[in-house]
Amino acid sequence: MIVGIPKETKTHEYRVSMTPVGVDELVRRGHRVLVETRAGRDSGFADEDYTAVGAEMVDGAAAVFEQADMIVKVKEPQASERAMMRDGQVMFTYFHFAADRALTDGVIESGSIAVAYETITDDLGRLPLLTPMSEVAGKMSIQEGAKYLEHPQLGRGILLGGVPGVEPAEVLILGGGVVGTNAAKVAAGLGARVIIMDVNIDRLRYLDDVMPANVSTVFSDRLTLLRYLATADLVIGAVLIPGARCPTLITRESLSVMKPGAVIVDVGVDQGGCCETIRPTTHDDPTYVVDHVVHYGVANMPGAVGRTSTLALTNATLPYTIALADKGWERACRDDAGLAAGVNIERGKVTNKPVAEAFELEFSPASA
Repeated sequence: MIVGIPKETKTHEYRVSMTPVGVDELVRRGHRVLVETRAGRDSGFADEDYTAVGAEMVDGAAAVFEQADMIVKVKEPQASERAMMRDGQVMFTYFHFAADRALTDGVIESGSIAVAYETITDDLGRLPLLTPMSEVAGKMSIQEGAKYLEHPQLGRGILLGGVPGVEPAEVLILGGGVVGTNAAKVAAGLGARVIIMDVNIDRLRYLDDVMPANVSTVFSDRLTLLRYLATADLVIGAVLIPGARCPTLITRESLSVMKPGAVIVDVGVDQGGCCETIRPTTHDDPTYVVDHVVHYGVANMPGAVGRTSTLALTNATLPYTIALADKGWERACRDDAGLAAGVNIERGKVTNKPVAEAFELEFSPASA
């Protein structure tokens, strides 16, 4: 199989979808790997690192898309890339379709097979390709939130951990999954007072057992959420429903109870976010203010730490990339139901039910 690795084109996206180690594994199995020149530069991998393990370097994304049987990316194909996709070509990347109608329509029209990292499951029902970037984003959410609590960034002027004689900030985390757990670890380590809210009581019991004393767990309902929003300095949106749009937990109206200069970091913004007033932003213009509350909506947070993120991502995606390349997507999906769960769109048919429901499109089961 010919596998293509294009350079990412999303604003301030510094990751690359495959390290030289991944290329080496594919080449040794007899596959051709086309890597766009300078694709790995921002993650610390030079073109020479790829050619040393057998990659073929090509100039421009068009040459990669034209020749490759399977494109392996990090972020969803942008409009210019969707125009280059073709019928039957496998696209293996993060898509997050349910929050983006234009992306969904473009991939449908291309006739390609969209295998989404974020809906692949393992034998225990976990999301192995979403997990590493959720870990990065969870930790970064506190790092970024602490920054935007500073007064020059329009925040409340609060140090997250406080100092002796001055109380620390209060961090409210909505969702106790991978993002929320990693956010809580970092916030607690910095000395903040942390509250994790979730609707899964078993998850809350687990977190209550493993978290340090400055982390509390609270069952989430509307009235309790409003009470904690009123005292929070930093709110982390860490809500996930696999493949579907995030539920709205923080309404425009509820912003009125929050402190002036409080900060919301909505990690699920690429799935629509759990805050009604959140919208995707970029690393060069990451925040805006609505009703005196600072909103941070960068949709590719892990892209800022490209080296770490690329290594973590390749560690997780490579076994699936190898299976797709060795067997072809149909056989690979027949052999692995968890991988089959990643097929969201197949040759113009929407094969992921939450995506179909999000846009009232016809749902068709995947053929593999």
